[in-house]
Amino acid sequence: MGGLAGPGFVLLSWVLFSPCLFSVDGLSKVRAVNLGGWLVVEGWIKPSLFDGIPNGDMLDGTQVQLRSVVLNKYVSAANGGGSNVTVDRDVASTWETFRLWRVSENEFQLRSLGGEFLTSNSEDGLILATAREPLSTETFYIERNDESVHIKLLNGGYVQEHRTSFITASDFDFLSRHGINTVRIPVGWWITQDPFPPSPFVGGSLAALDLAFSWAQSYGLKCIIDLHAAPGSQNGMEHSASRDGSVDWPSPEYVSQTLEVIDFLATRYGGHPSLLGIELLNEPSAATVPLDVLVSYYTRGYQIVRNHSTTAYVILCQRIGNADPIELFQAGIGLSNVVVDLHYYNLFDPYFASMNSTQNIEFIYKNRAPQLQALRDTNGPLLFIGEWVNEWDVQNASQYEYQKFGRAQLDVYANATFGWSYWTLKNDRMHWDFEWNIRNKYLLFSASSLLKTPSFLLLLALGWGTCLTIMPR
Repeated sequence: MGGLAGPGFVLLSWVLFSPCLFSVDGLSKVRAVNLGGWLVVEGWIKPSLFDGIPNGDMLDGTQVQLRSVVLNKYVSAANGGGSNVTVDRDVASTWETFRLWRVSENEFQLRSLGGEFLTSNSEDGLILATAREPLSTETFYIERNDESVHIKLLNGGYVQEHRTSFITASDFDFLSRHGINTVRIPVGWWITQDPFPPSPFVGGSLAALDLAFSWAQSYGLKCIIDLHAAPGSQNGMEHSASRDGSVDWPSPEYVSQTLEVIDFLATRYGGHPSLLGIELLNEPSAATVPLDVLVSYYTRGYQIVRNHSTTAYVILCQRIGNADPIELFQAGIGLSNVVVDLHYYNLFDPYFASMNSTQNIEFIYKNRAPQLQALRDTNGPLLFIGEWVNEWDVQNASQYEYQKFGRAQLDVYANATFGWSYWTLKNDRMHWDFEWNIRNKYLLFSASSLLKTPSFLLLLALGWGTCLTIMPR
């Protein structure tokens, strides 16, 4: 990520404002809100979902080290997995660290550094780190007594309630009354096996998605289905349903399974009047997903959607991490209604940690704006800011500072040729919560404000000659 542009700029001229360069399915660009934490549960969005869970500190992905109280030695998978498990290490390191896959409050599977699961050899009683897929012989029962545990071989509705109450028809009514015309709905791959998805996933997401489409039709909104969690995980993060931080998606088997998910979604919703688009994959990791694998997947996914709809937008999410935003604009994927999705946060990077409010706002105008313009100049796919938020690392910022930061983002992201989508509708963290921002006037956005056409734009030239626009307040 580049630094701030140089301090010098030149006032060029005043020009008349053109409110809309492009119409999406009769809409004056997409103004969307994400329904995060609904069908793909994210603990940080609503932490109370996990209150009172037995062994709540032993959830999926928890890293544990096991030491024998008799031998005073650590359990170790030699070379990180692939052979026998021993109890002979004085000091714990990566070979002695295992990641939990939780089956129930007392039943767990343990994954080694190399990705193999601990398994029991019933013939001689050995424990091995050799299983590629966890089944019954890879599941252990953990009896816990404070910090001590006893591990045995496994021989011997709350989420549904969340789905029915977290997002309701009244939310669609609220959005439609406040200038939002689209919802972006994250889903997980297990939706194809609803109502009985494999453990640990909980059924009911497909019925909830059907309801969302019905509500959208009732309130005049469109829907973008976003495949947020692919088989094997495309980025190792919680929201991609990685159980332990692993990224296994690039394998041909998982890519093939993901295409089947896209076919399922396109078959079911391709003809629905509320469908605006299908996002083939959310936030693939640049560190673990090769560009050629991703482009191949996107190309095949595009064709699958086209088999069921000639008009649905096919949305391609940019890789996160060290990746050039222009890479998908140059990939030549698809012939019509193709959109590239970028996610913009002034967070999650040390670069933003010490910025004050003014510097954050300047970054939007001086860095984000010219990047969007450069991507627009490629004359490639449409451009979508699929995630952004009115939050930053600034401590004790005032309401007015938040308003200016939100206004800057709305100003600049309005230049995305497809539109934008706020993350997210509801969140226990206030500034991530779109509804809270609107009701408390931290984000000054409404249907009425969208109808007002500013008289002029102020053009500024940055030090290296790129122009950006700032709408007068």
